[in-house]
Order: sequence, then structure tokens, then C-alpha cells
Amino acid sequence: MRKNMGIIDKTIRVVIGLAVYGLFMLNLTSGWIALLTVTLGTVFLLTAFVNICPLYKILGVKTCSTYN
Repeated sequence: MRKNMGIIDKTIRVVIGLAVYGLFMLNLTSGWIALLTVTLGTVFLLTAFVNICPLYKILGVKTCSTYN
């Protein structure tokens, strides 16, 4: 797949992913909400790491300056 995320989008996803993991690590979430937050944090960090967002692909959105 081609990259479709820019640096700003990637940075925002990393910050949100780490913040969500922080909520879990500080025991501010529990039960199914904890599972949801860990899953959400994982998705945000994984998509930021690979620079590809499948939802962007479906919607035809790209936030990177060059389409590699």
C-alpha cells in the first residue's frame, strides 16, 4: 500500500495513542472500556508507525505531501 499520512497526522496519532495508553496504565479505565482504549491506542500507534490509514484509503484522503 502507498503511504497516505503526513507528519502532522502521524504526530497527532502518536500523541493520542500514548495518551490512551496512559489512561490505561494509570488505571483510569477498567473493564471493557480499558480493552477499547488499549485497542484504540494500538491502532493509532500502528497506523502512525506504518504511515498508512486504511480508512483514508477508502475515503480517498491523503495528508502527505508526496504520494509514495
